[in-house]
Amino acid sequence: MLIKVKQGWELPESAATDESIFNARRGLLKSMGLGSIALAAGTTGAGIDSSMALAAKASGDPSAYLYPAKRNEKYKLDRPLTEEKFAVTYNNFYEFGSHKRISKSAQALKIRPWQVKIDGEVKKEMTIDIDDLLKKIPLEERVYRFRCVEAWSMAVPWSGFPLKALVALAKPNSSAKYVRMETLFDRGIMPGLRQPWYPWPYAEGLTIEEATNDLAFIATGLYGKPMPKQNGAPLRLATPWKYGFKSIKSIVRFTFLREKPETFWELVQPREYGFWANVNPKVSHPRWSQASERVLGNSGRVPTLLYNGYGEFVADLYTDLEAKLGDRLYR
Repeated sequence: MLIKVKQGWELPESAATDESIFNARRGLLKSMGLGSIALAAGTTGAGIDSSMALAAKASGDPSAYLYPAKRNEKYKLDRPLTEEKFAVTYNNFYEFGSHKRISKSAQALKIRPWQVKIDGEVKKEMTIDIDDLLKKIPLEERVYRFRCVEAWSMAVPWSGFPLKALVALAKPNSSAKYVRMETLFDRGIMPGLRQPWYPWPYAEGLTIEEATNDLAFIATGLYGKPMPKQNGAPLRLATPWKYGFKSIKSIVRFTFLREKPETFWELVQPREYGFWANVNPKVSHPRWSQASERVLGNSGRVPTLLYNGYGEFVADLYTDLEAKLGDRLYR
């Protein structure tokens, strides 16, 4: 029997960089004109990562080297991915305007420095830099359906981490029953904040049970790259079983509370936009049906699914609430 003894310099297969990630990193280096930096850094993984960090810094987003993240295959789609060009040009972001063509004006968003505050009912309040946060929690990619309350939808690959990982980092007290999230408020770059009839800053909330559900996701990237500014860079929520307005963008604060927080659209029009906002095709919006949806980039409409098709992950959260709240669970 021939027994091969590995040399000290040989790496196990498990330590090899995934080919897609290596090619993406090489492509970024080439596009940044930094191939020589990679060579100068050496051929080890650490050297490549160091050169990628330099490339990312030069590109304006120091987290760029983290993408693409490895896909989590647990979450499957029943439809093709939406073409990137549609997902990044058809956006709601009311801080930059109350229309869908805010992608250009949203480039004024400054994503560094970016501080995230964690406070309220926690063991110890903290403020953490976004890049320090990204070093603490590994990223993954998940393909999710996205259903807007306006009856349009898309299917996109988010990169990020489970919200429950951030909850664990926050160490909430047993008295914490809800998580309130808040968007950046900056009058200098956000023209939409001049509209005084809105209850700025934008705020959303989840119960602790929802926040620690496996499906709840903090997205930091899209289509294998850092999150575009118009899509909510550098940190946004993805709750695919709820209408899209729950998926708050550009988060700067997580507050753990004893009582249910008041949320942005709930304050604007509670009859139309409630706290729960779970997708249900049988519960119409007061001004239109929710039975079907228009998929971005496609003609025609497709049927909408209860919980946007994610009932197996989240339906048990609402078993006891259904009889109590009725239609309010779905607005």
